[in-house]
Amino acid sequence: MEQTPRQAPFPGDPARALSEQLEPWRHAVADPARAQESVLRRLLADYARTGFGSDHGAAEVLEALDAAPHSGGGSGLVAAYRQAFPVMTYDDYKPLITAVLSGETGVLLCEEPIGWAITRGTVEGESKFIPMTPTDLRMRVSAGRAMMAYVASTKRLDLFAGVNLNLNFPSTVGTVRVGDRDIEYGYSSGIYTKHVSRSTPVRSLPTQEEIDALGGGTARKDWDARFELAIERCRDENVTLVGGVCQTALQFARYLKKRHGVYPKQLWKTQIMTLGSTPGINTRHAGQLTAFYGPVAIREIYGTTEGMFGQQRDEERAWVPNYDLFFFEVLTKSGIKMLHEMKPGEVGSLVASTPVLARYRIGDTIKALRPPYFRCIGRDAEWWTRPYYYWTELTSLNLGRL
Repeated sequence: MEQTPRQAPFPGDPARALSEQLEPWRHAVADPARAQESVLRRLLADYARTGFGSDHGAAEVLEALDAAPHSGGGSGLVAAYRQAFPVMTYDDYKPLITAVLSGETGVLLCEEPIGWAITRGTVEGESKFIPMTPTDLRMRVSAGRAMMAYVASTKRLDLFAGVNLNLNFPSTVGTVRVGDRDIEYGYSSGIYTKHVSRSTPVRSLPTQEEIDALGGGTARKDWDARFELAIERCRDENVTLVGGVCQTALQFARYLKKRHGVYPKQLWKTQIMTLGSTPGINTRHAGQLTAFYGPVAIREIYGTTEGMFGQQRDEERAWVPNYDLFFFEVLTKSGIKMLHEMKPGEVGSLVASTPVLARYRIGDTIKALRPPYFRCIGRDAEWWTRPYYYWTELTSLNLGRL
């Protein structure tokens, strides 16, 4: 298949361009309290333009704080936000999301949805549908930060001369009617890659459009078809990056060996894998990944249907939050806290505010490590989350180390 010519990834000084791309994240991590106040002000301004935000007094919260600028600053804003907006789950938001699906966009969104993200079986066996807006979508491309941080630190600019082996789920599996338009929906991992590939200098193969053309099935034959497509499109390419879901990357390697007699490391000299969708990739799966793909750098991404909340920044095997994009709180045994206020070792349930959802309880149990690092250790609803985490830490001899 003929390839579309691509421009140089970063015109001018690539190292400087990479640094500029990462600068907002670095500044936010250096001063999370200030960054989180700025994010909350921006979110409240958007919430005020929706029916839900208006009902909860988003505009009044901002006006009251501006009228009394010495009433606590960021801490006063956070306290007022918490008083006005309750912590909510997907079930709490479901009537509003259903209203948006029926065409009542303004009840929850301040801009028209341009797509919908879906995951399978996360709420009592049902899929979650989350509307995506232009603002939300621009923030989701932060998934590329893990790769850019790797290149910035290693100076391996030759990564951009290769391609990303795309092993993601379909970005489009169907449509839903919103007002007088048909809106596409698909799996979040595919949607992320589709839009990240347009905003980063690494070409993804197969393209999401090629993957989507195979349909949205999840049976073995559907994945066999996707894997064969990936092999066909990438066999003769310089695959420098592998991105997607960790378990899919492992399944692809086993499929390649079984059907074609080789492991990925025998075809490509991959530099880095940016993977997500399961906790503890570096501590639980790194051995298998390097056995299949060779001596690759492994960088984890913390992405959910609702947004890209963090990613691995360096060699430390944990995530750094996107403090410049989302507002993070944690429900702990001692009450609600800001994520950046958590002490090392503290555990709680993550509550994130996004351009779409205010104070949304994700359903993930997270553990704070040495600032600014944290990890997701499992799901809130699963009683074995904490015992299993500590067991795997013990058996992997990680014992809480970064």
